[in-house]
Amino acid sequence: MADKEVDKKFPACFGELETVFPKGKNGLRNTPETCLLCRHKTECLRSAIDGVGGLKVREEFIDRAYTSGTMGFLERWSKKKDIKRRLEKKTKEGR
Repeated sequence: MADKEVDKKFPACFGELETVFPKGKNGLRNTPETCLLCRHKTECLRSAIDGVGGLKVREEFIDRAYTSGTMGFLERWSKKKDIKRRLEKKTKEGR
């Protein structure tokens, strides 16, 4: 498996959430134009979202849904509790 990773030669920014999926001036996250042209974009975004940063992005979505009124208090509480649990687990795993 290590041979496959070496063969792919990912760019230095591979999987860095704030590089490949940064927050814009409006507070929403967008993929930069340069990333859309990269051949590793799908795998890179998956890698970025799979980490601890991805859980924080999901938490942002939940907060936005609650603020807009499309999610109630109990649903928000339940989802945020689940994210906190996952975050603690990933932190313990060292990811």
